[in-house]
Amino acid sequence: MRFTLFTALAAAAAVFAGATQAEILNFTATLDGAAETPATASAGKGTASVALDTDSKHITWTIAYSGLSGAPTMAHFHGPAAVGVAAGVVVPITGDLASPIKGSAELDDGQIGDLRAGLWYVNIHSAQHPKGEIRGQLSQAK
Repeated sequence: MRFTLFTALAAAAAVFAGATQAEILNFTATLDGAAETPATASAGKGTASVALDTDSKHITWTIAYSGLSGAPTMAHFHGPAAVGVAAGVVVPITGDLASPIKGSAELDDGQIGDLRAGLWYVNIHSAQHPKGEIRGQLSQAK
């Protein structure tokens, strides 16, 4: 009986030791008009902080900005794209766009791979800059 219980406990420990641990990865971006494609002369500035729970595949974000030419009309996460390259929307940011913008979304494995590879950017649009007033590339915080 003892051998069987010991064997079962050892097997359970081996299974749990091999399981991956959930991890929270943090990403940041600095947003400005110079990072837009094409660049804008906006006086707007901003920061984005994104947290990814690798187990649930859930991201949360806080985006703070100031100095835009007017109220934001849209905001999105775009990708996959390198710095200076335009890409489609991967996660729309909905709801109240007043600073700071807070939200969350669920991602798929491809989106997580692109985010981790630094291929996502944050874009805030305004009436004066409908294609984007300020932009910032997300990179993993160290």
